[in-house]
Amino acid sequence: MTTLVSFVVVVGILILIHELGHFFVARLCGVGVERFSIGFGPVLLRWRGKETEYCLSAIPMGGYVKMLGEESPLEGGPTITYDPTKAFALKPLPARFLIVFAGPGMNFVLAALLFAAVLATVGRPVWPALVGRVVEGSPAAAAGLRTGDLVTRVDGREVSNWEDLERAVAGSGGKALTLTVQRGGAAQTVSLTPRRTTVRDPIFRDPKEAWELGAGPQLTPQIGSVNPGSPAERADVRAGDLVIAVAGQPVYTPDELMQAIQKRGGQTFELTLERDGRPQVASVTASSVREKGQGGQETEIGRIGVAIVTKVVRYEAYDPLVAFGYGWVKTWEMTALTVKAFWKLVSRQIESSNIGGPIQIATEAGRQAKEGVGALVLFTAYISVNLAVLNLLPVPMLDGGHLFFFVIEAVLGRPLSLKKREAAQQLGFVLLMLLMAYALYNDLVRLDAFKIFR
Repeated sequence: MTTLVSFVVVVGILILIHELGHFFVARLCGVGVERFSIGFGPVLLRWRGKETEYCLSAIPMGGYVKMLGEESPLEGGPTITYDPTKAFALKPLPARFLIVFAGPGMNFVLAALLFAAVLATVGRPVWPALVGRVVEGSPAAAAGLRTGDLVTRVDGREVSNWEDLERAVAGSGGKALTLTVQRGGAAQTVSLTPRRTTVRDPIFRDPKEAWELGAGPQLTPQIGSVNPGSPAERADVRAGDLVIAVAGQPVYTPDELMQAIQKRGGQTFELTLERDGRPQVASVTASSVREKGQGGQETEIGRIGVAIVTKVVRYEAYDPLVAFGYGWVKTWEMTALTVKAFWKLVSRQIESSNIGGPIQIATEAGRQAKEGVGALVLFTAYISVNLAVLNLLPVPMLDGGHLFFFVIEAVLGRPLSLKKREAAQQLGFVLLMLLMAYALYNDLVRLDAFKIFR
């Protein structure tokens, strides 16, 4: 029930805001609106306004705003039976462009406001500059930096969290740094020079150059959720457990935990956990799956059926005005990330099996709801950005397809013929239906819904 309610709330808000963007800008531009609908299919509820019919329909997977005179009678449309001054097709091109863009535009605005709201109320998670793993042969190891050291200053400047330390290292340009650390209740000073290295993007694993000390943070891995029937559930691993070690080897970050599990496909090993402040040991046998890695090579990957998160030490709230600015920054970052993901999907740099549909959105919405209102709000913001970018793709039937037609009209000095646009719309409809079917198939594969046919 939590999953269903969360899904309806998230999708309903996104659709409502998107369609309100079209609706209000159309009205501001003097365009009449015949129908404002949330959902498709059979109408569950309808009421009539002065000019517009408002509908709530059965299938909550979209919506639409039907405007007066969407096709010009000069292009073979119907005879005018309405005030031509309110016809969409007879409005200037900039007005039509703005009306269509307003839908995805409002999804960007919604995302920025949601990000800002969370930053101003809950805040962002921050972790202390507490040293976790120290890599052998690294500048940190050579300087005597140890696991458990708390970095308090860099070159005399105060460090309040790990991000501050990362920024200082990134901005060093390879120059020597003096670190003040707390060790065993006493202050220590160590000097070290960052080294240049190649690291991988945490999302797409793209290589990039960076400066590093050779020491990572202590970001205690925590079990966010456990899949029913998974190896973790059979081993009595529970959501909320802190993971201290894998097969006796300490893990200091979620990424280290994930890598330790992945390289043990088919193996039985011990997880050292902390539950309610008490130590626990769970013996887990990881399943083994084959996945394509870098270069298209297939490798055996271990899985135990858990979602891994980072234990949050504290949250840091922003001033509302600062949060508003950061909300837009975060929206821009998410937009760039989403565009990059679409490009990698199209260019086959990442597997198309990553495409998710309504079941995946519903599952994730339910999981985020269980973690709290803040997590669900952030998830809504992420999906809002995805929806905006998806709608701006130059595909007929989407807002981006209409905008693309407007660009052609601006270049040619006249709109494309109605026949050509209808053909493009039909093609776009087929492509979207195929994409939705494939996304739904991926969702069912993730749920192992086809096991009954084996």
